[in-house]
Amino acid sequence: MVEFSGIIDLEKFFDKILDVLGDGIYVTDAKGKTLVVNRMYERLTGLKRVELIGELVTDLINQGKYDVVVNPEIVRTGEKKTLVQVTKVGKKVILEGNPVFDESGKVAFVVTFVRDITLLSQLKDKIASQQEVVDKFREGQNRTNKKRLQNRYLIFESEAMAELMDLLEKVAKTDATVLLLGETGVGKDIYSRLIHERSLRRKEPFFKVDCSSIPETLIEAELFGYEAGAFSGANMKGKLGLLEMADKGTLFLDEIGDLPLLMQSKLLRALQDQELIHVGSTKVRKIDVRFIAATNRNLEEEVNNGRFRSDLFYRLRVAVLQIPPLRERQRDILQLAWFLLEKYNLKFRKDVSFTNEVSKAFQNYKWPGNVREMDNLIQSLLITHDKEILEVCDLPHFMLKSINMDPSIMCDGDKSLNEMMCDYEKTILKKALGVHGSLAKVAKILKVDRTTIFRKAKKFSLID
Repeated sequence: MVEFSGIIDLEKFFDKILDVLGDGIYVTDAKGKTLVVNRMYERLTGLKRVELIGELVTDLINQGKYDVVVNPEIVRTGEKKTLVQVTKVGKKVILEGNPVFDESGKVAFVVTFVRDITLLSQLKDKIASQQEVVDKFREGQNRTNKKRLQNRYLIFESEAMAELMDLLEKVAKTDATVLLLGETGVGKDIYSRLIHERSLRRKEPFFKVDCSSIPETLIEAELFGYEAGAFSGANMKGKLGLLEMADKGTLFLDEIGDLPLLMQSKLLRALQDQELIHVGSTKVRKIDVRFIAATNRNLEEEVNNGRFRSDLFYRLRVAVLQIPPLRERQRDILQLAWFLLEKYNLKFRKDVSFTNEVSKAFQNYKWPGNVREMDNLIQSLLITHDKEILEVCDLPHFMLKSINMDPSIMCDGDKSLNEMMCDYEKTILKKALGVHGSLAKVAKILKVDRTTIFRKAKKFSLID
């Protein structure tokens, strides 16, 4: 390194510096006079510096050295320009001309980067080939992750869930009827499938019946099947019911508390005797079905009120699993949230995460809709927000309101710190004035002068 008075003599090494660049470099002044040409430019064009330096680009065109140049247009417009040029040796190159302005704002120089189109095409093909390898790798990773996500039915750390899972494992190995109790959205259908998957019937069919969604006039035919011509509109060949279709396997009766009383008595016979009769028939048919029922109702109250048969209730209440609501599983909330985030990142091909404030909001929220609510919320957040980090202000207002969290001070990417602090002050003053009414009381509570409160309230248009 050569130094003069502590300053590196760049000018002495300028040409050598340009020669190590991978692009061709061609520099002219505002009149089009050639000032600098590097070694890569010589290779790309087949032209030598000695025949270019000092020459005007317009003269070089007339000499047949080039077919087009970018310099005159850039000097005229002061804007970048890109063209394709055919060189003396027959190569096609891309010219990317850039203006350099003087202190008065006029174009003083034009610096042109020159790249070989052939090289770019080869590079593009190489990138495409590499991208294909990357895509195959990601596809394999996605399959692995998807399989892992499917196998992780339940995410928990809480003691209550650990006890529930211990009981589930014991019950699953038997053929006992199971009654799943819990609020809407706790995942009763997932637990029913888990019981089936861990039972001796795992290789046999599993069917789910939503007792609340089938019309009362059709539920008997759906469950028990019917004979040909049993009723108007019936299939001419008759139809098997879900009880027969689940033979040797498991039938999950979801929302059994909504089952009509008449159907309750018929279901009781199927439970007790493992037999049924088609609608429109008198023939008794034997079945071998394991029953799992679920409800979010208090069946004891339903029995006392005459809306549910006591004999069916006692027949169902063999192995009872009470699934705790999410608000009682504090240790599970964040684990479940991150699991669902991973699940939908995979599904929507995103890479989104939460801030710590979002995690705190999740833990403080009561989750009235339980796991289903969290699942739908996280899915919605990923669909409706095009950002890599979800913040508190991205959460729905009803959620923030329920935990007394003000989204206006938690995030605002378009506001400065000063603006956010002003918003915070305004929020505090507005609430204080709403509660206490007078400026004097607010000033006393906030321990500031009344004039300060008056000035800020006026500033924020909280008073006239």
